[in-house]
Amino acid sequence: MDTKDEDTSDESKKNHMVYYKSLTSTIENIKEEKMQEQEQVIQNHLDKRIQAMEEDKKRIRTMFPDITQEEWDGN
Repeated sequence: MDTKDEDTSDESKKNHMVYYKSLTSTIENIKEEKMQEQEQVIQNHLDKRIQAMEEDKKRIRTMFPDITQEEWDGN
């Protein structure tokens, strides 16, 4: 299997920060949706979506270790 080098250029960094913030917003929306949901199957599905997005956020933070958590959070 071929491995792809990750692009850590300034342009990629900027794009990943935008994507990271959109993931954060989406996660919050899904959490709100989950609170309103009654069916356990759907709640479990939403939990898995949140978990996948959190893993993606972790991957992005690992790609750019020089960015502080405050910068990721938009502060």
